[in-house]
This record gives sequence, structure tokens and C-alpha cells, in this order.
Amino acid sequence: MYLKFFKKILKITIFLIIISSAIGLGIYGYQQVSTKLEIKSANNISLYDSKGNMYFQGSGTNEWVALEDISENVINATISTEDKNFYKHFGFDFLRIIKAGYTNIISGETKQGASTITQQYVKNLFLDFDKTWERKWNELWLTLNVEAHYTKEEILEGYLNTINYGHGMYGIENAADYYFNKSAKDLTLAEASMLVGIPKSPSNYSPLVNFDIAKQRQKLILSGMVKNKYITEAEMNEAYNEELILIGKKATINSDTILYFQDAVLNELKSIKSIPSSFLDTGGLKIYTTLDMDAQNALEQSIKENLEKNKEVQSAGVMIDPTTGNIIALVGGRDYSLSQFNRATKSKRQVGSTMKPFLYYAALENGFTSSTSFTSEETTFVFSNEDSYSPKNANEIYGHKPISLAAAIAYSENIYAIKTHMFLGEDVLVDTAKRLGISENLPAIPSLPLGTSEIGIIDMAAAYSVFANNGYKNTPHLITKVEDVEGNILYEFKETEELVLNPSLTYILNELLTTTYDANFIDYNYPTIINIAGRLSRKYSVKSGTTATDTWTIGYNPQVVTAVWVGYDDSKTIEEDLYSSTKNIWADTMESYLKDKEEKWFEMPSNVVGVLVDPISGTAATEKTTKKRILYYLKGTEPTGEEMVFDEKLNN
Repeated sequence: MYLKFFKKILKITIFLIIISSAIGLGIYGYQQVSTKLEIKSANNISLYDSKGNMYFQGSGTNEWVALEDISENVINATISTEDKNFYKHFGFDFLRIIKAGYTNIISGETKQGASTITQQYVKNLFLDFDKTWERKWNELWLTLNVEAHYTKEEILEGYLNTINYGHGMYGIENAADYYFNKSAKDLTLAEASMLVGIPKSPSNYSPLVNFDIAKQRQKLILSGMVKNKYITEAEMNEAYNEELILIGKKATINSDTILYFQDAVLNELKSIKSIPSSFLDTGGLKIYTTLDMDAQNALEQSIKENLEKNKEVQSAGVMIDPTTGNIIALVGGRDYSLSQFNRATKSKRQVGSTMKPFLYYAALENGFTSSTSFTSEETTFVFSNEDSYSPKNANEIYGHKPISLAAAIAYSENIYAIKTHMFLGEDVLVDTAKRLGISENLPAIPSLPLGTSEIGIIDMAAAYSVFANNGYKNTPHLITKVEDVEGNILYEFKETEELVLNPSLTYILNELLTTTYDANFIDYNYPTIINIAGRLSRKYSVKSGTTATDTWTIGYNPQVVTAVWVGYDDSKTIEEDLYSSTKNIWADTMESYLKDKEEKWFEMPSNVVGVLVDPISGTAATEKTTKKRILYYLKGTEPTGEEMVFDEKLNN
């Protein structure tokens, strides 16, 4: 029964292929008299940093290499592996299509493909890989056009100059330089067979990602070359056993992480509706980005130095210019050559206490001041449905006395945060986070201020940017302008600002976030990042956050916002020493990037006043006060005596 069914399917398949062939021949004949498409420069993508310096080029005159300057080993291995009938068909290998279709039907899964080199080359002329019927028709039409107007040598040359060899390396010349520090014409059979195996799945078959799997793929390539009579078995064995010296660096890119930035740029490019989906409509693209190479290097180097002892832990970081929304640096992992997963754009993690500044801004907006006090003590919250919630302070340290909002921020007090959250109402924090640009659907639950929800690092950095931009929100972005090869502007980012916070209250919060490293707050507890105070040469607003699986530090001044995350991809429990590593990464990044820049701080609004107070209790300082610190208030709300501005026990 099954055999009859498969025979019937096979007959139908053969019939459809015959019909398709006839149609294809007709279209091919038409394409011979149609307009020739200019394809050599079509896949040219050039990326420029914020200073106008080109830091990546996907193809084009600088990277394009003629077929005669490509090793025969590469050419033979490519044809043998990808399209052994390349010189016999006119764009579609129908016998191969029949064989692949039969194999896939018998196996019940897609085991074989049938795309020719020409088809694959045409696919590279598009910005994306949408599997729509319109897209497939365009590919069919272009494949026949290319075959009609270009020689096989020209097609093969174009293919080898545009195919993806992994790690952001497009084209065989780039790949030869990156993996082996040599030109494509000098690649040995061993090197060529290793590279030719990569394009099928660059993230899996790169020898820099998994050498053993890459060697298995190389053996398959070499075996195919023996079968197709390009090499002998002796040559296969010699090539397979040749020791490969892998470099994994490109001379023009001195960064292990810049390719994360590049991937994020190309991902953003796909979302811009004014950019044509086909490179053939543009002749290539010039993409001007927000990348600040000094910031990128500072962030990358800080991560590398502070996590050197732990090879398994991962990290991500983002730096944003708060006045423009420009993402000036982005690190999606420790080393792109080992993992292409971009944690800066794709990962969402629990944010811990970095959520608290959103809550405390809302508190200031609802009548709290820098001195508003709650008692630091073990507390169980009981709700109307008889459920209860008993949060703990870190290390279960409590003051057993009223403490000010400033002290609560300095110590990252969980009890104070939950009391504030319940006092305001659970919806207030959710609404405030949305106003700041957090797109996640946050639950209005008691534990929300402790960062139990998962949020992406760009969203967190952008939200903090509102504080750093005096209450104005703008859109975080990586692309400022896109041009075609003729210099015509296809897209230009339009900066827009929206005032979403009160600038005076934002100033007060910015000052409150300097308490986290201030020795004046050493009392029954220590400020959370006091251990990095010695690394800081200027004033910052900064907040750290930790969970069992994640550790964050986010901070800023008027010039830049930096957010850093450290943790494991599998969300296993992080070691305690990583808490300080994250803070050190943040501090070193900020200090390195700003070292030659003018020192700046926020201008105090006219309706804000600074008052000398006891920082722990929040009461106005007197001659008897041993510790004094200036805190900031809206005029008329500042403490004037020893009384508390607010205390839960006095106001119940």
C-alpha cells in the first residue's frame, strides 16, 4: 500500500517537474532578451561608525576577489559539495530536485536540499529570507536572469564573494583572512575543505565554535570530492590529517565583540520599512551607525579583564548616549567566535534591584521625599485573601529603626521597597515602568520591585536614559542613516523627545542614586557598591541588582548610560564573587570611556533645594549629628527639625 502511494507521489512529482521545466525554459528564453541585472556590487554592505569610519564591508571592490585569484581547492570543493552539476544546468538541477524530493518523502523529514549555486547566490541578494510565494517567484525569476546573462565563472565568482562563512565573514577572501590569515588563492586543500563546510550552518560548523563537528563536516566534504573525482583517497587522508592553524581574527577588526554590534545593526535594518528587501533595488547599502569605537573597546576590555578567571560565565553590556538615544556600544557575549547568540538583543533576564529606581521615582511623584522613612525590620505582608509575603533583606541585615529613602537606596533595602510598593499600590510601578519605555507585560505583584520579572538589557538601559536625560525619553537605536551606492538617502533617523518625567524629581532621584557608594551611609549596613568607590574619579548615579542567577549594574551621568549583566546562559546559580565583577566591569567601562572627557553633572532646578541632614534617619542635621550629608528636596518639603517627614508608625 505504501509502495503504491510513493509511486503515485513520484509520478506526480515527475509530471510537475516536466511542466516546471517547460515553463522554466520559456522564461529562460525570455530572460535572454531582458535587461541584464548588475549583480557584482549588489550585495555590498558597508557599515560606518559615528565618526564616519568604515568598520565593515560585506563585499565590494575592496573585498571582492576574482575567480582566478581563488584557490582551485576552494572552487572544486564548492562545486562538489554544493552543486556538482553546476556547469550542466541553467539554474535549476531538476534531477537533483527529484532525488531530494524522493529522499525527503521516504525519510519523512527534510534531509536533502536541491538549491543550485545560482539559486543560493540569488538568495544572497536579499536582506532577509522570508519564505513567501512572492519571494520564491522573485528568486526563480532572478535565477534565470542571472543564468541568461552571466557565464558560469561569473556566477561562481559572485557566489564565493558573497556567501556567509560565519563570524560575520562574507566572501572567501574575508574568510581566508579571518580563519587562516592568508589570501583565498593560497588556501590548501585542508583549509579549503574546512571553509567550504561552514556555509551550510555557520553557527554549527565553524571550527572556532566546535572543532570536532567541523572536522566531521570537513571529512564529508573531502569524501564528496573523492566521489566526484576531484581528488584521490590519498589526497583526502592527507588533507584530513593536516594540522590546521586557526587564527580567528581579522586584521581590520581588533575586537572580539564588534560583530554583536554588527548583527544588531543588520537586525534593525530589516525593521526599516523604507529599505527595499532586495539589494538589487539599491546596488548595495551604506549604513551609518551610532558605534563609538572608544566606547565599544572600553566595554569589551572591561568585560574581558574582569571575567578572565571564569571562562564559562557570560556577559552583556550596552552604552547609550542619553541625549540622543544612540547606542554607542553593544556587547552580546564575551567572544563572538565562540557564541553568536546576542544576549544584548535577544536575552531577557531577571533584573533584581535595578528595578527599584523606577519605584522610587514613582514614590517621589506621590509625595515621598529623600527623608521619607520606613522601619527596617523583618516584615510579613498579609493580604485580604489571607495570602502572605515575607521578603528578606540581603544577608537578612536589618536596622530595626526608621531609615530614610536615601538610606534605603544606599543599602538596596528590600523591606523598604516592598513597603513603598504596597503603600503606592501595585499598579503604580507597572505604569511607571511603561512610561519609561519598558515593553514587557509586567505583573502587578508584591515582588515586582525586587526585579523578579525578566527584561532585556537595552530596555533597561533606555529606561535609565530617561533619568540621565532629565526626564525626556527618546528611542534607542543603532542606525542614523542609510544610503544606496549613489549616495541617495533611503532612511534617516529622526530624533524625537518626549517629556515623561518631572525634571525636578528626576534630579532628586539622580542625586539619591549617588548614595550607593557614599561612605556617609556606613551604619548597620554598607552601601551596595561601596567596594568600587575607589575606582570612581567622578560623580555617577548607579544601582546594582542581584538574583540567584543574574547580577546587574546600571549607572550614568549626563554623558552616557552603561548597563552590564553577568550570568550563565543556562541560568545556574552565580558565584558570589561575580557580584563584584559586574560592578567592576561597569566602573572600569565608565572610567575608561570618560577619562579624557569634561566632567559633567546635572543642573539643579530652581525649585529644588539641598539640605544638610543625617543621611540614615533623614532628619535635619544639628550640631550633635555625627554623620552629615546634603540631600535634595522640592522647596517646601525639606526637613526643618528633628521630626520625620513620614514614618509608617506615626502615620497609621
